[in-house]
Amino acid sequence: MAARTIIIDHGSGFLKAGLSGWNEPQMVFPSIVNYVPCRENPGPSYAQRRVSLGIDICHPDTFSYPIQRGRILNWEGVEHIWSFVLERHRREHEDFPVMVTESPLREPADRRKTLEIMFELQDVPSILLADQLEMSLYASGLLTGVVVDSGYGLTRVQPFHLGRPLRSGGKTLEFAGQDLSAYLFKSLFKEDCNRHNLFQLETVATTQMSKCYVPQNLAEALDFRQSLPSGSDENNTYQLPDGTPVELTPMQRLAPEMFFSPQVFDLQGPGISQAVVEAILACEAAVHPLLTSHVMACGGNTLYPGFTKRLYKELIAEHFSSTKATMWVGSNRNFSVWLGASVVAHLSSYKSEWMTKEEYEESQRL
Repeated sequence: MAARTIIIDHGSGFLKAGLSGWNEPQMVFPSIVNYVPCRENPGPSYAQRRVSLGIDICHPDTFSYPIQRGRILNWEGVEHIWSFVLERHRREHEDFPVMVTESPLREPADRRKTLEIMFELQDVPSILLADQLEMSLYASGLLTGVVVDSGYGLTRVQPFHLGRPLRSGGKTLEFAGQDLSAYLFKSLFKEDCNRHNLFQLETVATTQMSKCYVPQNLAEALDFRQSLPSGSDENNTYQLPDGTPVELTPMQRLAPEMFFSPQVFDLQGPGISQAVVEAILACEAAVHPLLTSHVMACGGNTLYPGFTKRLYKELIAEHFSSTKATMWVGSNRNFSVWLGASVVAHLSSYKSEWMTKEEYEESQRL
């Protein structure tokens, strides 16, 4: 097995990539591509546009996310991003194998397309396709437990026992970071809301990252924030382009409540705590104590202040007070999938899971 492997964890919101063996990915950037017409041959057709990474500040209305809700909708965009990542790493590491993480929502056709791109277009020597939630489990050093992963496009709950997923307990909730962003866009800018406006994008991102938190009790937190005199909390404002300060409302600060009470925001499905409970109860009773004592939180949304405390509190107070519940929380839990893949890349037990280019070519001839 190679001394190093190129790890690509491509999520709905961000791509994390780097060489195995590091403590964190060396490349982290938004999973965004943009299309602009070519000057020489302007027009709307496929052949007359140029794809590039990120947001073009001269054409901010042209960007899109090639992966949405864990499903690849734009393979051209995904291929462009992968090409960029591999080109950067291959300047010094031409023949390193590649490991790509996969969403649990993948279809067989997605796997075939990934292999086609990597072997036929990118000419990689070998590849391993790995389940994202399974990689998160390995990042914690556990083999049994419940992975609670909440990212940009999806919130997922998956119990594992001795390294194997307990399929009966798997839950996928289609509300996540992008829904929180959508709420803030509409709440902050109302009828002027424009998700391609650079100022609005920056304001929403800053609000999410530095001003939002999960309350331990929504009613009490609302009462407290509403009782504060106007201007008493300098962290409660954002500025318009002309410099005018605007105060955030209590619900804007408390927007991550969405993950625990989606109905308050007119979203369907159970809250994340209830989803964890349902996932555990769907498994055999004999493994309930083991699962409850190994609940692992990962994904960017779990970094909100108060998130893991609230999840633990609700699991204990409402459902598992007689069982010792334990939350496993890593400081780099927004990179859990990538970190787990970095570990698995060099496990001999996964050696048979790798596919070489020769094996791929042989399979295509059959």
